[in-house]
Amino acid sequence: MGHGGSVIQELSTDHREVEELFQQIENETANATTRRKLADQLTMELVRHSVAEEQHLYPAVRRWGDGGDDIADKEIADHREVERLLKELEGCQPDEARFDTLIAQLKSSVTAHVRDEKDRLFRLLADSCPAETLDALGGKVRLAKESAPTRPHLAAPDTPPLNKILAPGMGMVDRVRDKLTGRGKQD
Repeated sequence: MGHGGSVIQELSTDHREVEELFQQIENETANATTRRKLADQLTMELVRHSVAEEQHLYPAVRRWGDGGDDIADKEIADHREVERLLKELEGCQPDEARFDTLIAQLKSSVTAHVRDEKDRLFRLLADSCPAETLDALGGKVRLAKESAPTRPHLAAPDTPPLNKILAPGMGMVDRVRDKLTGRGKQD
């Protein structure tokens, strides 16, 4: 899908891609190997997306939005719940009944989070933030996703400055692990 543009365009594209991954997992019921690969890809996308939002989007919401602190705090709390579910999913095999339960819980949490961002957060930024700033944030988010972790790290900091300092190192370790294990590799 087409990445680029403002932070709102970039993150909306991510949201559509994640929705598509959920659909693929739900449609693939017979092949456990394919379901695992899809779940790993979903995890990678959600973690990178969350880290980029925490590094750049939420600080902008705090700065530009009336009530931005409360909105950002709520979104970060949503991320913690999603990350907890992702960590649990990481240790679950696709042929276990718990796998489908976790996917359903994850989809519900992510869908509510996306809806909230679209309805409140993106509108707030679009109304209060200059277009040039939204475009610059889009570039920062794209760059952050390149070095972000690909696995859930429940104890990692979720606010600047520590998240900006530690995430690239964790991301590098995760990408080495992914390379060694073949995780995230497209066939």
